[in-house]
Amino acid sequence: MRVTLMQKLHMITGSVVLLTSLPVLWFSELDALTKGVFLLCMIVLSSILTRQLSAGLREGLDAMELGLLNLKDGEFATTLAYSQNDEFGKLCQLYNQTALQLRAEKQWLYQRELMLDKVLQSSPQALLLVNSNHQVVFSNYAARDLFSHTEKLEGLSFETLKQSASMGLKLALGEEREGLFSVTLDNQETQTWHLAIGEFLLNNQPHRLYILKQMTRELSRQEVMVWKKVIRIISHELNNSLGPISSMLHSGKLLTRHVDEPRLTRVFATIDERIAHLTEFVQGYGKFAKLPIPNLAAIEWGHFMGAISEQWRCTFEGNTSLKIQADQIQLEQLMINLLKNAHESGSAEQDVCARAYRQHENIIIEVLDRGKGMSEQVMANALVPFYSTKASGSGLGLALCREIVEAHHGQIALFNREGGGLGVRVSLPIN
Repeated sequence: MRVTLMQKLHMITGSVVLLTSLPVLWFSELDALTKGVFLLCMIVLSSILTRQLSAGLREGLDAMELGLLNLKDGEFATTLAYSQNDEFGKLCQLYNQTALQLRAEKQWLYQRELMLDKVLQSSPQALLLVNSNHQVVFSNYAARDLFSHTEKLEGLSFETLKQSASMGLKLALGEEREGLFSVTLDNQETQTWHLAIGEFLLNNQPHRLYILKQMTRELSRQEVMVWKKVIRIISHELNNSLGPISSMLHSGKLLTRHVDEPRLTRVFATIDERIAHLTEFVQGYGKFAKLPIPNLAAIEWGHFMGAISEQWRCTFEGNTSLKIQADQIQLEQLMINLLKNAHESGSAEQDVCARAYRQHENIIIEVLDRGKGMSEQVMANALVPFYSTKASGSGLGLALCREIVEAHHGQIALFNREGGGLGVRVSLPIN
């Protein structure tokens, strides 16, 4: 049986009274009844005095018990009203100070959790936290988009989630091997992702964190930087050679101006033509390597395409009042290059179409034709500088389109259309 502190105090007081009264009763000449009444009165009196003197103690103990129960429940807003100037009063005051400090720290942690959740939810990296039961306990918006879910992923089985993923993502998660992998979207666009896996304890339970980062833009940026460096070196070397050659050609013409030799004239004309071609080549790639920062402005799709279609015949669709935030000169260069390729694909003029529409937080521009399309190998290299399937092509058109789109923080992708033909999809952010 549990004995309380107050019961112990009463027992101690009664024992002390009994021990101090026994000598008096033993040596006194009172009869037994009187001794019994006297002893009972002493015990009752001591009990009353003990209760009166320990009333503050009981109040302090009750207050401390209530406070500790609040702490156990995580409630730090309640303070103790016990204010006696004794030891329990000091303990209650210390408790109130501790509770206020814990409340402030709890509010600070709560704000940090809100900030962390905001950062994780807005992160472009897809985050998945899976517990030891293979259930998803946390996911962000990027993860939902990657798995094509509109609702939260929390509570779903990780195995079920993997089965609903695209083939490349399913294989990467199934192998659980860190590194790069490719994902092919429904629109046949291929993206490169990086998978990182971390393991740690959360609430003494093992958890696994999957971090999936979209690397397509970063790899593309690095590739373009390498190409630009190569182009600058080639342009520099060609310019250093073209200047002296052009000067020597001019001197040769002056020295042989009185020589009547038709073959020599043809030689000079050929050299002059190749110098002009190389100069145009260098200038074109110099423009690619030194593309200026876009000067963004609101462009009305209908008015813009009305002017473009006067030069390159095409049908254009979409909301004519749709606003596109872009550099007008660069957007014109983009559309001219894409429409030029569409017309040169062998497509009938009436089958060349340009359309724009809004999709989530992006403006999508598509240029479609009914030409020959592209093989997988050609499509994989079509956006690379110097690559061209045309006998007289410089490999600059689509590479410049890619550079313009990425300068606008957008994406460009090629895909073969059902029924024949090629489509080019450009995605530009609204803001």
